[in-house]
Amino acid sequence: MMKKFILPLIFIAVTLIISCETSDENVQEINSVAIDMSDFYVETNSEDGLGKADNNGKSKNCQSMTVLNRQLKENPGLYNKMYTIEMHTRRIIAGKKPDGTPGGGKPGGGGGGNDPTPFTGSVIIPVIINILENSSGAVTPAQIDTQIAILNEDFNDNNPNTSGAPSEFAGLVANCDVSYVLAGVNRKISTKSSWGTNDAMKHSSQGGIDVTDPSVNLNIWVCNIGGGILGYAQFPGGSSTTDGVVIGIDYFGETGGVYGDGRTATHEVGHWLNLRHIWGDGRCRQDDFVADTPSSDRSNGGCPTYPTVHCKSADMTMNYMDYVYDDCMYMFTDGQNDRMRALFASGGVRESFVN
Repeated sequence: MMKKFILPLIFIAVTLIISCETSDENVQEINSVAIDMSDFYVETNSEDGLGKADNNGKSKNCQSMTVLNRQLKENPGLYNKMYTIEMHTRRIIAGKKPDGTPGGGKPGGGGGGNDPTPFTGSVIIPVIINILENSSGAVTPAQIDTQIAILNEDFNDNNPNTSGAPSEFAGLVANCDVSYVLAGVNRKISTKSSWGTNDAMKHSSQGGIDVTDPSVNLNIWVCNIGGGILGYAQFPGGSSTTDGVVIGIDYFGETGGVYGDGRTATHEVGHWLNLRHIWGDGRCRQDDFVADTPSSDRSNGGCPTYPTVHCKSADMTMNYMDYVYDDCMYMFTDGQNDRMRALFASGGVRESFVN
């Protein structure tokens, strides 16, 4: 059962007004489309952002939500900025529907189907790789090349495993038409054994490498994060000096092992493009803001069998925004594609990438 209560209740108002007089401060009206923001959240319980270990005690460990919690405490204005970005995203998605209702009549809502996405046309994203390594060449050219190839594979629906999608989800697989091109590689030798998640690797003053123009580049820092952490990303709205994605050296590109197929970067770039974890970092009624992904109350690890049921529906364990093994994740949905593409629409926080 697809989530129908998740994307905000959206309707066309009778008159064109910028803001409506309402007792509900979480409902705002923009260009005659009323946007319900009452389900919006940013900060989470730290345990909700951690993966559930599989039978072998292994699980992805993405720290994006933990880092967001820290950034919210450090920057009181971040919540309002992310609120504004979320409102813009919802307005853009609402505006693309033929009748102004969630999904435009498509069951479940939020799926792209044959409707135009919020930004049409190919998106090409230049990538700057910032490498902090203990010895020269520790991160190989093959890792760089395979990582770029994997990102292109995943964001253009060329993952061969997608052919195995269960019928319940097969019609929701999105070709995001987002391509990544290597724009530069910066290397720096560092004796630091672990960098943690305080963004030190993003500042030359702290031994790291400064960001390269994040308005037109996706910056990826590759380093030993430590603590079993595979990676983390900064959501849209954060400081430009730390904008980008961090990936552990052992999980960058093709390196072998269950998390060595380059999908940590796919997952983290999904966050960078405003996707939440598939389970919403909470319980059944806390959401990822995408209507065509099922509700769940937890992440999944390992390589789950289908159906894996939580919240009275089958989990979309094969989604890139879950925590399963790299070889067992292979899809974004139409609704997730809409959400990412809204960033590139007019007024979107990443519009500079396409203009």
